[in-house]
Amino acid sequence: MDLDTEKIKASMIGTFYSKPSPDETEFVNVGSTVKKGDVIGIIESMKLMNEIKAPFDCEIIQILVDEEEVVEFGQELFEVKVI
Repeated sequence: MDLDTEKIKASMIGTFYSKPSPDETEFVNVGSTVKKGDVIGIIESMKLMNEIKAPFDCEIIQILVDEEEVVEFGQELFEVKVI
């Protein structure tokens, strides 16, 4: 693992979505560069859609969960390189 990589983790239990709706494109893909505050995914919990935002400027190295996967609090969702 590169020293500059970080993991972005789930802040709640719920269902992970990589795009705003089924007919739209993903928020991010491997290789995407995002700015702090950009939406990189959604966790649906109790019928509420909660945006996952990048905590810092970064490049997406790996997406660690699948579309519609149920995720646990603290589960790693993305591996990113801080830029």
